[in-house]
Order: sequence, then C-alpha cells, then structure tokens
Amino acid sequence: MASYTLSGGVLSALFLCGLVLAAGIIGLLLGTKLAWRIATDLPNDRSLHALPIPRVGGWGAVPAGIVAAALFGVADVLLICILTVLFIVSYADDRFSLPVLVRMTIHASAAALWLSQGPVNLPPGIAILAGCGIIWITNLFNFMDGSDGLAGGMAVFAFGTFGAVAAAHGATPLAVWAIAFAGAVAGFLFFNFNPALVFLGDAGSISLGFLAGVFGLWGWAVGAWPFWFPFLVSAPFFLDATVTLFRRVFRGEPFWKAHREHYYQRVIRMGWTHSRTALCEYLLMAACSGLAIVMLSWPEQAQSAGLACAALVFLAVDYVVDSRWARFVEAQPHVAIAQPRVALPWRRGRHRHVVMPAPLHPSAADQARLLRRPAVVSEMPEFRAEHRQMRQGGEPPGQDS
Repeated sequence: MASYTLSGGVLSALFLCGLVLAAGIIGLLLGTKLAWRIATDLPNDRSLHALPIPRVGGWGAVPAGIVAAALFGVADVLLICILTVLFIVSYADDRFSLPVLVRMTIHASAAALWLSQGPVNLPPGIAILAGCGIIWITNLFNFMDGSDGLAGGMAVFAFGTFGAVAAAHGATPLAVWAIAFAGAVAGFLFFNFNPALVFLGDAGSISLGFLAGVFGLWGWAVGAWPFWFPFLVSAPFFLDATVTLFRRVFRGEPFWKAHREHYYQRVIRMGWTHSRTALCEYLLMAACSGLAIVMLSWPEQAQSAGLACAALVFLAVDYVVDSRWARFVEAQPHVAIAQPRVALPWRRGRHRHVVMPAPLHPSAADQARLLRRPAVVSEMPEFRAEHRQMRQGGEPPGQDS
C-alpha cells in the first residue's frame, strides 16, 4: 500500500509514468506491425472511418495503467483480476463477435464480484442498482468509442478529475488508480487523435468503461464526493449515450446493435471534422469537470440549482443538434436512409471480419455462396489490395479519416 503523500509532484510523476508506458507499448506494436495481427477494425455500418485501423489501444492503456499504479505502491489484486478477465473476453469479442448474452453475463459477473469483494460496503438494494450502473457505464463507454480522440479524451478528463479529488480527500488507492489510468489513456491519445492510427477496441473500451463506473462508485462510497459528481463529470458522454438509447428503445429499434445516431456521430455526418468534434467535446468535459469540482463546496440547494442549470444547457445543445440534423436530412434525405449492406466474410483461421460492400451488390445467390465458404473479403479493389498486403505482413495502408 502507498506510504507517501500524494502531492502534485507525485501525481504528475504517476500520470507521466502511465503515459510513457502506454505510448511505448502502442508504438512498439505499430512499429513491429503486430498491431495489424492482433485485431483490425474494418469499416462497417457504424463506422465514421474509411480504412482499416488496428484495435490495439487497449493493449497499451490497460497494462500501462495497472503497471503504473503498482509501481506507485497500489496493486489491487481483485481489480487486476477482474480487468484481466474483461480484457480477455472483450478481445475475444474483437476477434470473433461474441453473443450479447455472453458479454453481458461477464460484465454483470465482474460488477457483482467487485461490489461483493471490493472496498465498498453497500446495502443489497443499493448494491443491485450500483451493479446495473456499472454495467451501463461499461457499455456506454463502448457505445461512445466511435470517433477519433473522443472516448480517450473523456477518460483523461474523468479519471484525472476523480484522481485529483480523491487525492484531496485522502482516498489514496482510488487516486493512484485513477491518475495512473488517466496518464495511460493520454498515451493512447497520441495515436488516437485525428487522424487515428489505432482504436481502443472492445478490449480497451470495456475495461476503461468498467473502471469509470467503479471509480465513480468507489469515490462516493468512501465519501470523496456526492452521488451526482461522477455523472456531472462525464455528462457529455453519459447524456449522449443515454438519450440515444432511450430514443431507439421508444422507436422499437434494437438498442444493442451498432448505429450512427449518437449526437457526436450526427455532427460529423453533417460536416464537422473528427478534430473539431473532439475539441468541442473536450471543452464540454473540462467545463463539466470544473463545475463539478467547484460545486463540491456549495450547499445542497445550490448544488441542486447547479445541476438543473447544467441539465438545461445540455437540453439546449441537444435541441440545436436535433434541429440542425432535421434540416440536414430534409435537404439530403439519402443520408437518413441506410444503404443496403452485404456482409462478406474474410477469414484468417477463425478470424472473421465483416466489411462494407460496393454500391453494386452481387446477386442474392452470389451472396449466399460467399457466406457459405471462406472468402477474400472485398468487393472493392482497394480493400482487396490492403487485405492482401496485411495478410502478407507488409506495410499497413495509409490512414484517412
């Protein structure tokens, strides 16, 4: 256990340790071309990118955060074991697309194990609600990992804020874990900010989402902050994903399936660049984090008023985006209509990718024949060349967002 005071210098050193470790691991994976063999994200119905990109961000951020925390005297064996299981299962999902029921069972088991054996002691009813919250935040983070620099930036702001406030309240283990992972994700951001060289992948986004839920609950349980604090800190993420989820549920759409209806996806489809979207989200995250820290010293009535004002601001932002999206769709109705997709598999052993087809689709009979046997995936010449190059261990294709 840590036996030192978490001064600003110690926190900075911890942050830099996580950053350097993560950047070094990811740089090594890219330099040795192992990144392309571990897992590759190919464009699909949800994608906002045009070319294949390695999903190895989690391979740098998660181990780096754990090692950095351990180097500074905090090694939570239970949390490390849970993260290891989540990482392995989520990597299997990156490779083989596991069923939803399998994934959710693992997420629920991880939340239940931490709540029952971890550093919090909650009544049964509250523990059940807390477990549902952890599961939701875990998947929310994964839902929102769809634009260059977005999910990574949220983690840096949220984890950094959690760590600073926890350190100020003497919650040393929580502070060390949060700052270590804030630094590790910052190292990943060097490679993920537009134009992205790597993505987090499910192995990274699920692990970081679980930590976001755990950190928020942990700080509340030890008295470092009130219940509303983590929600306000992560409000840009939380509200985007939650509002989109309920909208899809009310329309009777399968909310667990990938889509492009999040607010950040809509603004990009309307013409914003990934960089502009990420920077605007960073401003919102910084404002929310700063407001949350300031509100900690306010009386309860003032805190309620502050939360109400923040909610009104986000409602106004959502209204503006919705209004502009409606006008955009009216002017260009084809953007709201999902173009027909054909799933053509490419297998390397048991590794199956599904990619976007060309506008001129093969016949139904041809599609059926392709889906019954291993096939070279692409109907598009440039994809065929890129995948052949990747399979032969050549230079990965250039990136273009």
